[in-house]
Amino acid sequence: MPSSTLAVGSKRTMDMFGAGAARPADNHSAIIEFRVADVDKDYERLEQVVGEFVQRPTTMPWGNRSLLFRDPDGNLINFFTPVSAEAIQKFDGK
Repeated sequence: MPSSTLAVGSKRTMDMFGAGAARPADNHSAIIEFRVADVDKDYERLEQVVGEFVQRPTTMPWGNRSLLFRDPDGNLINFFTPVSAEAIQKFDGK
């Protein structure tokens, strides 16, 4: 995206910023969210590699279908797809 960057690096790379700059499996306050075309299809694909899901695909009250799991470092990941008319308009302006 023009205004942001998401960087994923190994501990070795992060240590170049300063020893202990990143602590694996220590995140308890952030959710990394990705809008995807079809949460249910991504769930089927991820079932083969994700050991445990925090939340299987669920339609949320605000109109997004959402899937939550943790990456190997414990970061909470949300894949979501707008499904209600209101949520679709919020993201697409249609």
